[in-house]
Amino acid sequence: MRFDDRLATVLRQAVTGRTIARIQYRQLLDLLGTCPNSVEGPQIDAASVRIAELSKAIPASQRAQMLRDPTLRLRSSRLLAQLAEAEPDVASAAISAAQLGEDEWLDLIPALPVRARGFLRNRPSPGPRVDALLNRLGIIDRGLPPAAWGVQEYGQVVDSVTAQAPETPEGAVTPTEAGGEIGAIVKRIEEFRKTRKHEEVSLHRGEAPRLPLNDMAEDALHAPVDAFDFATDGEGRIVWADRAVAPMVVGLSLASGDAASQRSESPLQSGGGLATAIGHRQPVRMMRITLDGAPAIAGVWQLDAAPRFDQTGGHFIGYCGRMRRSLPSDQEAAQEPRAGNAGDRMRQILHELRTPVNAIQGFAEVIHQQLFGPTPHEYRALAASIAADSAHMLAGFEELDRLVKLDCGALELEPGECDLARVIAVAVSQLGAYTGPRNSGFELEQGSAHLPVAMSQMEAERLVWRLLATLAGATVPGETLKLRSRQRGDSVRVTVRLPSGLANLDDDTLFRAVAQAKPKALSAGMFGIGFALRLAAAEAEAAGGALQRKGDKLRLDLPGLTAQVCEHSQGEEG
Repeated sequence: MRFDDRLATVLRQAVTGRTIARIQYRQLLDLLGTCPNSVEGPQIDAASVRIAELSKAIPASQRAQMLRDPTLRLRSSRLLAQLAEAEPDVASAAISAAQLGEDEWLDLIPALPVRARGFLRNRPSPGPRVDALLNRLGIIDRGLPPAAWGVQEYGQVVDSVTAQAPETPEGAVTPTEAGGEIGAIVKRIEEFRKTRKHEEVSLHRGEAPRLPLNDMAEDALHAPVDAFDFATDGEGRIVWADRAVAPMVVGLSLASGDAASQRSESPLQSGGGLATAIGHRQPVRMMRITLDGAPAIAGVWQLDAAPRFDQTGGHFIGYCGRMRRSLPSDQEAAQEPRAGNAGDRMRQILHELRTPVNAIQGFAEVIHQQLFGPTPHEYRALAASIAADSAHMLAGFEELDRLVKLDCGALELEPGECDLARVIAVAVSQLGAYTGPRNSGFELEQGSAHLPVAMSQMEAERLVWRLLATLAGATVPGETLKLRSRQRGDSVRVTVRLPSGLANLDDDTLFRAVAQAKPKALSAGMFGIGFALRLAAAEAEAAGGALQRKGDKLRLDLPGLTAQVCEHSQGEEG
């Protein structure tokens, strides 16, 4: 035998904010909406009172949105009668979402407000007996839209029409018969208002010219366009394009401006190869073209298009694609390294990956912290594991993003100076908690008590820890690595022996990024030892130094600083 205490659990939760209020309101809708009408008791009454209290704290638009959720099950006549007394938007949404039988509607309709009965006309008929009852109660036509529409733009026409309407003479159309016409007028006015607003927003963005009126047509003609879609026929001639550019590009031939075609008079010029690709029905990727015409389309574009084929006969019918203003000028393209574009794409991919992982981590933490109510410990443990895995993935994304930015020059290390000898000593001491019980670690040999470098304390600690922790994690029990640091001219050099498991690897294998099969007590990161070493090398290079492999050792060089002379000799010259 099972005892359903979900309603009592929800009612026990205190409402401490707007978010909790919305969550509890939705929970009560689900529980009371599926509760049979025959069930009564103090908890049902308390839940109805709680819904009334929450309705005062939640805007009507949000409550109506919850009621329009297709997953909501509203099968309770008692709850529907309460919701029908609310604001017009809420009542209309509740009537539309209700899942009652014909007999239940017949019992409920006499208790509904007149306005709610009108909303019932806006949804599919529950049955002929319900229609007959509505006819007897005088609800003949569809209900009018909410009164708030009358104060919107163009909606004042409805108010003026209804206010100035004279008395109906004999034989004229009755208000009941005119209700459908007024409703149609209001609907047309609202559609026109929304269309006009959308066109004005699009015009402001330079997406579409406003054709009916000429007050802004000139501005639209000169508004620059960043991208547009198009389609061509079998000969490569543009036959369709977005409204913003359709009058300016329809009719252009993609192959007419190819260098091989020798048609320099064409407004579309390409660097070559476009006509060949079209002739062979090949996809076009990142093709650089130049358009000559109105200011809105003039300039350099990047063309991407894919061939289309007839589904029935397989005949080539043209291309569909997009043009973007994403290419730099010739001078900038020559100066910009190739890794820049790849880096931008990689950072965009990382941004797209972070979004779902952040969402998964957030929901897992909500479940683990029981923000939505009590949760079994088993599910809390699973949620904690998911949150930890998500954090591990986000840390890996952060390291990958840092490497990409360092490689393409988009990230500069924080300037400063620090004592590298002290940084190394602190890192070795901290790693002792892991290396001590295993009788492994580093045999430290410092050539000087102070090794000043031109690198901030934080960046130096990050680089040294990444390098030493990666090597310490790869050691076997009982293995000690010799670590030597000294001043070498204008630089500071750190040399450390590779662990036996890494010394026999070639350079490509050593610096290859491979995801770890299973986590270790001292992890080198999400992408393994090779990636960690590559990131350390990129950080060293960004600081003006280098990390290189020399046989069975790794050598780190960083730009040094001249040590301050504490005592000066007056009788000797250095």
